[in-house]
Amino acid sequence: SWPIGGFKCLHGHCAQRHVRDLLHFVGIEPGDARMKPTIRVVAGEMNRVVDAGERELAHSGRHYQRGGLIVTVVTDPGTRETRVQDISPPALVRALSGAATWERFDGRAEDWVRIDPPARHAAVLFDSTSYHHLPVLNGLTRQPYLRPDGSLMTAAGYDPATGMFGVFDAREFTVPAKPTRAQALAGLALLKGLLTEFSFASDTDLAAALVAMLTAVARPSLAHAPMFHARAHMVGSGKSYLCELITAFATPQRGTPTTFPGDDEECRKLLLAELLRAPAVIEFDNLTGDLVAHKSLCTALTSEHMSGRILGVSKTATVNTRALFLSSGNNVGPVQDMTRRCLTIHLSPDCEVPAARSFTRPDLVRDVLRERGRYVSAALTVVRAWIVAGRPMAECKSLAGFSDWSALCRQPLLWLGLADATESVFKAIAEDPDRETLSRLLAAWQAVFGKTAAMVRDAVKRASAFQDEHAELREVLHDIADERGEINRRKLGWWIKRHAGRIVDGLRFVRASGNRSAEAWQVESVSTVSSVHVAPSAKSVGGAAEGGNAYAQASRGT
Repeated sequence: SWPIGGFKCLHGHCAQRHVRDLLHFVGIEPGDARMKPTIRVVAGEMNRVVDAGERELAHSGRHYQRGGLIVTVVTDPGTRETRVQDISPPALVRALSGAATWERFDGRAEDWVRIDPPARHAAVLFDSTSYHHLPVLNGLTRQPYLRPDGSLMTAAGYDPATGMFGVFDAREFTVPAKPTRAQALAGLALLKGLLTEFSFASDTDLAAALVAMLTAVARPSLAHAPMFHARAHMVGSGKSYLCELITAFATPQRGTPTTFPGDDEECRKLLLAELLRAPAVIEFDNLTGDLVAHKSLCTALTSEHMSGRILGVSKTATVNTRALFLSSGNNVGPVQDMTRRCLTIHLSPDCEVPAARSFTRPDLVRDVLRERGRYVSAALTVVRAWIVAGRPMAECKSLAGFSDWSALCRQPLLWLGLADATESVFKAIAEDPDRETLSRLLAAWQAVFGKTAAMVRDAVKRASAFQDEHAELREVLHDIADERGEINRRKLGWWIKRHAGRIVDGLRFVRASGNRSAEAWQVESVSTVSSVHVAPSAKSVGGAAEGGNAYAQASRGT
């Protein structure tokens, strides 16, 4: 066998003749027969040689740039999971060898001879801060996806207009070109049929589960999308299984949940490593504490990109955040800044031992994965029908930072008569512990000082007087800054400064004007409602740069 081709003559006297003899007989040079461009390494032409190597990697159609790294799309032979894999320096040498024939001039032979791609040139390409020819890979999509103009992209492979790489069989998905409202209702009924055995606490929670399905399907088309958290009171309520079901709409592979990071540094490393792979879903399973607002997680949910240093590589990567974030836990949920970034789906089985329940469809997720094209098509039909209908907008509260998501995932369900899935967000904001504490402090501060500015030490002095009329102020100050039974003034001042300007119940802290050496605060009454209109914008990614290079010679004429 000849893995790269060969030649064998059937005549016995040709036993010692090989493919080179055939090429010589037909008058073809061995270099031309390889059907690869030739890159000649010339001293003093480092930039042009490296540029030629990058150009040939781009022409191969298998290599891209993502976040400042050279990457390729690979499929795990065991799990069949498709992911983005960054190229290591040795792998880059191999890729360059496959993309072109490399030569240098041999003075003794007085001719050009074949060589392996020089490691030095490969290192220069690997460490480059920018790539002019490799196409930008924004992410992977496991189903047809919506382009910025609302049209449906049904072809697999790389799309230069969006920078997305489709990993799916288009024949499995059937979405009408111009779906009607009736077809959207039929698709919605199919999706609701999957949720009949989940014990949702309210219609809002059912709507949140449905909007999570639409989000899973449309996530590759959205710059931002909120997180979804499945919450229940007891084990066995179906939280993790609901996350599995939602995951099936984003990818044909089973999810791989991870534990929630303990601090922001751990969170940043985890997210950067995961997002480099362009996963469909990032899931935090069985939380034992509240969904804390790590800065990195907040950034990933409300920013299209996040940056960080890659472990083991002296480079900083900027990755796209287009992944669906899921989490689950008993009696825990989003707090602080996560309240506006996360939709909570409440499950409440009306039984003492939820884990002992029996179901008519015990293998629901397996059934969905078996007919995934049908269910994903139903979700896409709902979204496309809303677009074809002229994007009718129902009146609802604005969710800052998620306007595009609200349009493509929330509005279609409101259009079809469902409850608003985001009610849990506004409820969580109202129940945020920091908000409640701030409300108590504002009311107590105003009761003691009125509209007069006061410094932190003044408040501590009044609270320490142990007078009954200052009991509420004393209690809330201890809740905020208690330290060994005393009120830590520095901690209290930092807490007030961090929440200055935040409006709760029509009140807020503002810094008093003047030439005081220390900050003085006063409570100000303000209007609690503000309306701001933000026009959505669309972005597109251009294709690879074009241009010629004399150092890349191929049979195609370049």
